[in-house]
Amino acid sequence: MKIGIIVGSTRPGRRSIMVAKWMKTIADQRQGHGFVLLDLLDYNLPHLNEAIPAAMGKPYGHAHTRAWSQAVASCDGFIIVTPEYNHSIPGALKDALDYLFGEWHNKAVGFVGYGLLGGARAVEHLRTISAELMLADVRAQVALSLFADFVEMDRLAPGEHHVGTANQMLDQLLSWSSALGQLRDAPRDEPPLVVA
Repeated sequence: MKIGIIVGSTRPGRRSIMVAKWMKTIADQRQGHGFVLLDLLDYNLPHLNEAIPAAMGKPYGHAHTRAWSQAVASCDGFIIVTPEYNHSIPGALKDALDYLFGEWHNKAVGFVGYGLLGGARAVEHLRTISAELMLADVRAQVALSLFADFVEMDRLAPGEHHVGTANQMLDQLLSWSSALGQLRDAPRDEPPLVVA
């Protein structure tokens, strides 16, 4: 299986890239699976600028959307790395999720949050968004504290216990991603959803 690790912040000085690379180092120890970084900075997604809602289906009007669609569609599941901004997720991450619809369906997702309270409130928002996108969110999540798991809130130095939690999340994510493969592989006869 191929699992995309989404780097959920594009802000200058972001910590999400170091957190995502730390998570990938743990994940890469799993044999038989591929883990790829999907860094939102690499896709240059402007504030949502597709004229037709993604729920109505393709074609997409912009090359950046098509590139993002191809990257997401190629994955069997996801790990989303997110900071917490004002009790929620970054706007760039919300836009990236909203750019697409069917590409997310019937895949599993796990979360790695960081912030003053481990990104817990951001992850709770992601769980409700995931439900609408037909992403099956797993229970275990990694919650990194800016106080305890970063040096001077800048350099990542996670407690060893987070490795166990990350592996628990990976166990759940890979199991669910595999099980949901039957739904992803099933033929689709239903017409596209029409949004008024």
